[in-house]
Amino acid sequence: MATMNELYQGIIIEHDRSPRNFRTLDAPTHSGEGRNPLCGDEMSLQLVVDAEGVITDVGFQGRGCAVSKASSSMMTAAIKGKTVAEATELFDQFHALLTGKDADRTALGKLVAFEGLGAYPMRVKCATMGWHVLKDVVGHKS
Repeated sequence: MATMNELYQGIIIEHDRSPRNFRTLDAPTHSGEGRNPLCGDEMSLQLVVDAEGVITDVGFQGRGCAVSKASSSMMTAAIKGKTVAEATELFDQFHALLTGKDADRTALGKLVAFEGLGAYPMRVKCATMGWHVLKDVVGHKS
């Protein structure tokens, strides 16, 4: 029987190989880019946010390590249909998880797969790059 760590590793590998929302949007309302100069990861994020502040569509593109791509993929899946405020709260919970602070594991769902990365600061940067782009993007329109 697979351990939880093996299951979580499987989730990360699956999202790296088949990332969700890996595309560009035709008419984003918000967009931004991020880069991790230490390892070369790059990504662009696009959102469609409606008048009520709900993220109705999301897409990302880029290149990077498995952790970066999987985290961005899982982030896009997690924030679609949420309000900007809910997505920002999810960022806060994810960041808390990776930095060893008290996090709402229930709210994070499958994102807890990244919890073990907290012991590797360079990997934390990979896992949070897309999330930092999200936080910047929701504060600005395209």
